[in-house]
Amino acid sequence: MRTSALLVMFLLARSMLPQMRAPASEYQVKAAFLLNFTKFIEWPPRAFDDAKAPIAICLFGDDPFDGALNQLVEGEVVNGRKLVVQKIRHAPAAKTCQVVFVNKAEKEPSKILGGLGPGVLTVGEGEGFLRDGGMIAFVLENHRVRFDINQGAASNAELSLSSRLLSVAKTVAK
Repeated sequence: MRTSALLVMFLLARSMLPQMRAPASEYQVKAAFLLNFTKFIEWPPRAFDDAKAPIAICLFGDDPFDGALNQLVEGEVVNGRKLVVQKIRHAPAAKTCQVVFVNKAEKEPSKILGGLGPGVLTVGEGEGFLRDGGMIAFVLENHRVRFDINQGAASNAELSLSSRLLSVAKTVAK
């Protein structure tokens, strides 16, 4: 009886292994950050077509999130606006995107950054992204995802960043 009880416990534990959460991948963490950034940004009213327009997170270039971002934002509402994810290949038209994520594989991020108007939060990867005019750059530090902020670039785009967001950034450039 004891052997059969152990066998049942072993089989139950083994069947639960696929359901146990694996450590979050780098891009799962970045997807969570992108979602949370939207909660700490104040956009100018003219960044949207109307009061019911969604907050669009646009992915410029290839999608490194492998669907994780889409799953994460599904059904999410921030400040009364639904969140949506779109893939783009060129600088978006005004009011199309409120957040633009530029994949680190993009060779010339300044091309898209220069074509964006006010009211668009730009997020990318690596310390060079801020030098190219980006607003938030993901950086890896001791195998952890952190981010730097270029507050001047955000202000120039008429975006207001919460002091709470600024306080958790690795560095903030004025």
